[in-house]
Amino acid sequence: MGNTHPGATSPFGMVSACAYSGAYPTGYGRYAKNTEGVPEEMFDRHQASGFTHFQQSGTGAIRKYYNYVRVTPMVQPLDALGESWELHDEVAEAGYYAATLDTGVRSEITVGAKVAVHRYTFPEHRSARVVIDLSCGGLAIDLGRTVPLRAQVESMGYGQAQGTVVMEGVPLSVYIEADTPGWRQMLWYDRRLIDGGTRLDFDSIRHTTLRPFGMLFMGSVRAGQTVEIRMGFSLRGHEQARRNLERECGRDSEPAFNVVRTRTRARWREHVGKVQVEGGTTARRTVFGTALYHSLIKPCVADDESPFWPNSGPYAFDVCTMWDIYKTQLPLLAAIAPERHTDILESLIRVCEEEGNFPIGYRMARGADRFFRQASALAHTALADAHALGRAGIDWSWALVHMVDDLRRMYGEDFFEHGVVHPITHTLDLAYAHHCTARVARSLNDRRLADDLERRGRQWVNAFDPATGLLRDSEFYEGGKWNYSFRLVHDMAARIALAGGDDAFIGMLDRFFGYGADPVKQPGQTPQPAEMAAGYALHRFEGLNNEPDMEAPWSYHWAGRPDKTAEIVQAALTWQFGTGPGGLPGNDDSGGLSSWYVWASLGLFPVAGQNLFLINAPAFGRSVLQAGDSEFVIETSGHRETPIGVDGLDRDPPVQYVQSATLNGEPLHTTHLSAADVHRGGRLHLKLGPEPSTWGHQLRPPSLS
Repeated sequence: MGNTHPGATSPFGMVSACAYSGAYPTGYGRYAKNTEGVPEEMFDRHQASGFTHFQQSGTGAIRKYYNYVRVTPMVQPLDALGESWELHDEVAEAGYYAATLDTGVRSEITVGAKVAVHRYTFPEHRSARVVIDLSCGGLAIDLGRTVPLRAQVESMGYGQAQGTVVMEGVPLSVYIEADTPGWRQMLWYDRRLIDGGTRLDFDSIRHTTLRPFGMLFMGSVRAGQTVEIRMGFSLRGHEQARRNLERECGRDSEPAFNVVRTRTRARWREHVGKVQVEGGTTARRTVFGTALYHSLIKPCVADDESPFWPNSGPYAFDVCTMWDIYKTQLPLLAAIAPERHTDILESLIRVCEEEGNFPIGYRMARGADRFFRQASALAHTALADAHALGRAGIDWSWALVHMVDDLRRMYGEDFFEHGVVHPITHTLDLAYAHHCTARVARSLNDRRLADDLERRGRQWVNAFDPATGLLRDSEFYEGGKWNYSFRLVHDMAARIALAGGDDAFIGMLDRFFGYGADPVKQPGQTPQPAEMAAGYALHRFEGLNNEPDMEAPWSYHWAGRPDKTAEIVQAALTWQFGTGPGGLPGNDDSGGLSSWYVWASLGLFPVAGQNLFLINAPAFGRSVLQAGDSEFVIETSGHRETPIGVDGLDRDPPVQYVQSATLNGEPLHTTHLSAADVHRGGRLHLKLGPEPSTWGHQLRPPSLS
């Protein structure tokens, strides 16, 4: 399960909106919480109790997440609020979601960057209503509900209302305009109307005292009559929410649905248009387009919206998590959305400044130190790459201060004192971060600091057992020492020597990827612990279902066997992705996995923190990457179209291998490019063939040693 949802989104927008069933993990769908095997169903149908805002995209093992401010069109009494109705005729487009409820109400939603607009078409009824529940949040699983701490709701008449709920320490404000001529508007509490009341205040809410509350608009409708609900959101109070609404929907009371939908569609067209591909089967093009779309939903970048510091500037949240996105998604955003990429990095620096450390994951919630068990010091890779590209808009001397300080926090203190830390993967993270920070320090002419950082960066070797060529025994986060052992370190030449040389290293990789091994049966629903343990004991590549494995196929490049990379990557592109439900081999993780698919299809892979791209056979005959103001063209000769997924079950598509390459007309004998080569634009031509060649066997990508 990719754990994505079909709701309305805007590129990097603060607001999303989708049908809400309470299912794991986005609030949309039918499935229960699950991390192993095929997920169990919570419901036997697609259903919704309304439409909520702020969903995650592709996250994994979470227990609760967002789904705030539920809007429910009803033709039933208020007592029925919370019931679910079957969904029919769903439509999902960029910036638009629609479905018909069992009640006969056609529901359409579109969003802008900070607004949502709902349009409901009712059957004839004398007492239709649109109910807004501000107490809603989280998921309908064990311990999955988000309970507001404080709240305030105010009805101002004339189709206007506002409210604030404090969720997970963050004040979320909404300003509402309702285009419902002649309808009454009323507050409600515990599913009972408060006739004549204009304001509700809750100073302290607990799980035991929570009762649902909100407001509603109610009146008679003719068959086919539509009503429109416009909602502006802010993390800085009602007034800013109102200004956000006016900015995107206008100051008058005219319907705004089509205006917002058209603008958001145009934004999506602009962003997705930054990558163009030619050829490919319909299914392959569909998966590619979907992957590119999913790569541009998160993180959310809400200008001037930080609830924690008063200054203006970008505020990025739903960085869920750096462990998921730093290798693939952030390099993609650096190319096709450079301004937003800079905003994200600037926001991360500000989080470090205000809250004490660079976050591994950062939600619309208090606390920058969540998810620290996943990894350490990952922002350093993205900052080093941005600095190498000469990105303006960042005070690099100030950024370096925070990069250095952050290296001593959490597991970094033990690494500083002992040169090794457990979980052992944090040793790799911290050594890599020291190397990346050293590059920035040296370019800023702080040679003494750079020398010290580089010396500590070489301590990645302490993580490995020379007797096995693998990582030392330790605890591992969502993985084991085999898949973590093939991460790309900054000195791959020394890494391969530690394993015993090219042949030994290739043999280890071949075993990991299952060359010559018997097929294995995938776990089904609710697998037994013994079955899962037997699977893990294979020490096998599990597919692209987790972050450590995303870069492992490219390890072959440093051993002089890019043809092996081609076999693994093209097998993944062919068999692990599809157009239907379950068309992703793992959690999409806020776009990290989808970004992998985009890069792999282009025949490139960014090596985060090293200002480097590796070259592989692409999935399309020709593609164009708009990197900033420049175009980087990847064209081929000898390319063959191949099917994917079930379309290719009748035959095994042939692997394509690079035979030779040119860059801007000049022979290219290396299997890599600098990031500057890609970002300045140019033309890479790859001659492909059905058999492995000697291209890339001699000249390896750069290593520190």
